[in-house]
Amino acid sequence: MADGDLDTSVRRVDPDRWLASRFIADPAARSDVIALLAYDHELARADVVASNSLVAEIRLTWWREALDEVFDGGKVRRHPVAQALAGVVARHGLDRAPLEAMIDARIDILDRPSLDFDAALRWADAAPGSAAALTARILDPAATAEAAVPSGRAWGLRALGHPFGEALGEASRAARALSPAAFPAVAHAALLRARSPSPLEARLRLIWAVARGRI
Repeated sequence: MADGDLDTSVRRVDPDRWLASRFIADPAARSDVIALLAYDHELARADVVASNSLVAEIRLTWWREALDEVFDGGKVRRHPVAQALAGVVARHGLDRAPLEAMIDARIDILDRPSLDFDAALRWADAAPGSAAALTARILDPAATAEAAVPSGRAWGLRALGHPFGEALGEASRAARALSPAAFPAVAHAALLRARSPSPLEARLRLIWAVARGRI
């Protein structure tokens, strides 16, 4: 699967974060962020396409084994997202811990139809929070990547149906520590300020957020 195919796939399944990635000026960095979002989607769909939680856990364990290959520096299994992720890790020296935390977070919620607020917070930090921090690291190696986690927290809480207003305020404050280059890692959180923005409104909100460097 070529980079363009991954981009098309992420655009279909993750349109908001895909749209935020359009504000990444460097095409190579944008492609690397798309590979990370594709990895996140593969983890998210494990439970969706599986017939039961055991099968879902097996699929997620498959990705943990893929990380073993990525970080051992050997041959990586012939899966387009795994191979793209291997390239991203090599180019940016990404740590394994947040990538594995994203897997653990998905396993933790198997067979749990609902999460209380504390559990939702932990999941949001580990899954979309880790993805946001890794994106910031890709876009600016000098960035304080942890400043991107609150945007993922707010995003995750909304996805789980929990109140996210306080988290969004924290995300807005934390984002001020990010450089202009790293800001697209959190720009998608600006879309949380509208209930169901039209495609045009979403674009305008992101343009305004990126121009000001504010969520």
